[in-house]
Amino acid sequence: MDGVLTDGTVWLDDAGQESKGFSILDGLGLKMLAGSGVLLGIITGRRSRTVELRAAELGIALLRQGVENKLAAFAELLAEVGLDPAEASYMGDDLPDLPVLRRCGLAISVPGAPDLVRSHAHVVTAASGGRGAVREACEYILRAQGRLEAAQAAFLA
Repeated sequence: MDGVLTDGTVWLDDAGQESKGFSILDGLGLKMLAGSGVLLGIITGRRSRTVELRAAELGIALLRQGVENKLAAFAELLAEVGLDPAEASYMGDDLPDLPVLRRCGLAISVPGAPDLVRSHAHVVTAASGGRGAVREACEYILRAQGRLEAAQAAFLA
């Protein structure tokens, strides 16, 4: 979430209310990917009502928040949907993401990630987290599956 779907900035007001900024480009990319039949999930170390709202808005039901062990949460989600780690992609930007990035079939990261994290990614996006990186990853997957043109076709009609 933070650093991937956002630029990693968390705003807190005087009442302790949290705000995050999300890219609309990323949101549409996720909707196109889901529309092609790909299951989407979010695993995040923080808890945030903002994340719940954004996930619901995008139709992402597989949501795990407040996760200390992302690899265990990843395994739990895969078991829930009946997938093998090799059949899954994961996008992360920091050290807590490394165990999952090293285990999944397609590891994706962002340019702002530490060198160690980027070195374990199969793909590093050109766009930064919160600035279209997720859209880029979605289009990469759709292109690899031969489904990008179909996902974009409705917008050309």
